[in-house]
Amino acid sequence: MSATAYVLINCDLGSEQRVIDQIKPLEGVREVKGVFGAYDILAKIETPTTEQLRETITWKIRKIDRIRSTLTLMGIEGQQ
Repeated sequence: MSATAYVLINCDLGSEQRVIDQIKPLEGVREVKGVFGAYDILAKIETPTTEQLRETITWKIRKIDRIRSTLTLMGIEGQQ
């Protein structure tokens, strides 16, 4: 069983590609792309445990320079 989350990211204007390039190599990152709308970047994260997912988002993604804010959407087990 794994934990999945989608992280919506706001970053400084013009820094989107730099932030994407820093997120891509992180462990557990399955997809990351720029998006239009209220957020700048969407990242899909999958890890073996919820604790690893929390650590990746809190201590790796949210610490990246030029990220202003994040919103994390967790998947619900059994609903697909």
